[in-house]
Amino acid sequence: MLVTGATGGLGTAVSAAFVAAGWRVVATQRQQPDPTGGTGVNAPVRIAADLTDPQEVARAAEVAAGDPEAPLRAVVNLVGGYASGGLVHETPVADFERMLTLNLRPTHLVTRAALPHLVAAGGGAVVCVAARAAVAPFPGVAGYVTAKAAVLGFASAVAVEYRSAGVRCNTVLPSVIDTPSNRDAMPDADHTRWVDPAEIASVVRFLASDESAPTSGAAVPVYGRA
Repeated sequence: MLVTGATGGLGTAVSAAFVAAGWRVVATQRQQPDPTGGTGVNAPVRIAADLTDPQEVARAAEVAAGDPEAPLRAVVNLVGGYASGGLVHETPVADFERMLTLNLRPTHLVTRAALPHLVAAGGGAVVCVAARAAVAPFPGVAGYVTAKAAVLGFASAVAVEYRSAGVRCNTVLPSVIDTPSNRDAMPDADHTRWVDPAEIASVVRFLASDESAPTSGAAVPVYGRA
């Protein structure tokens, strides 16, 4: 399987959940991996890739599909980012478009590159990450809201287009994820109401597995107590 954004708080938990379940995990990251790090059945296969570059994305998909003993059967799109700003008329267009580039472009490119491999393997699953804000917006984040809503729409289109090929596509919608970076950014928040990365990872693993075979086109809330 292929997991993007694997070094973040959520990515680390997702990669660990799939490795623990016996999957061969190819995990992308922005920086070159530590050559002394482990690989194989007990750790992800880590590769560096710029997921806004179609050629690097295609290379990552080839690596993920490159083991004939473990064909590519699942893709988890975790790359994304958040930025707040002013109201719509106060937000520079470059800032608005940056949210689309950061959240939508990698999801589109990775899914696009992986789909032929998933179809060739007889089917599989794509899991995307949107956000609660995509369905419950709040002020000052129009670019982020638009980008995450676009991820939802894209995932729905994939679900419809590849249903007959046995490829499912679902989306999870986290609220605030309980990561060190979010705690640093919001030290006075009630962290007990946030959702733990391991809890989201369990949902993602279910959506990628054969246990969720009847489910495609779903938008699954993972809000914790928020």
